[in-house]
Amino acid sequence: MNMPFDALADVSDDALLVLYANGDQDAARSLNVRFTPRAFGQAMRMLGDRAEAEDVAQEAMLRLWKIAPDWRSGEAKVTTWLYRVVSNLCTDRLRKQRAVDLDSVPEPEDDQRSAEGELQETARMTALQGALAELPERQKQAVVLRHIEGLGNPEIAEIMEISTEAVESLTARGKRALAAILAGRRDELGYTDG
Repeated sequence: MNMPFDALADVSDDALLVLYANGDQDAARSLNVRFTPRAFGQAMRMLGDRAEAEDVAQEAMLRLWKIAPDWRSGEAKVTTWLYRVVSNLCTDRLRKQRAVDLDSVPEPEDDQRSAEGELQETARMTALQGALAELPERQKQAVVLRHIEGLGNPEIAEIMEISTEAVESLTARGKRALAAILAGRRDELGYTDG
């Protein structure tokens, strides 16, 4: 008998992974519901391509399933491990794309249909995605994890395998660079004073 959709919502990530490793299909569903949107969101922001982001999220989840039997609780958070895997998969794909002209890469699709406010938000997100693409890879990764994914500096340091101070430096430089890149577009993007 299957449990309701959210029956395992209060179970920790580590415990769900152990349950999955022991063959619990409800735990598998719960892990999938819990982590696939996070993996996809991070990949989408790093890659700017829906199909590529879906592939990365799927690959990250497959890797999670594969390591489940060997997972050692308490050594790392499941989310930290997953964000690191997604970051690495995205970095690999970005390195392969370097040979491709950036102008030939299609803009990300917008799933939402709405009025003028949504059009403005789409323009802002497109501008942000374009500005993020101009950042050096490590700055981009740090900014996305900190300011878009909302992770703390210690967790980002663990994901990127650098010191907390290096994370702070990368995010500060990345924010300054983004501000400089987008500075001349305030009016166009609807950020007016007053």
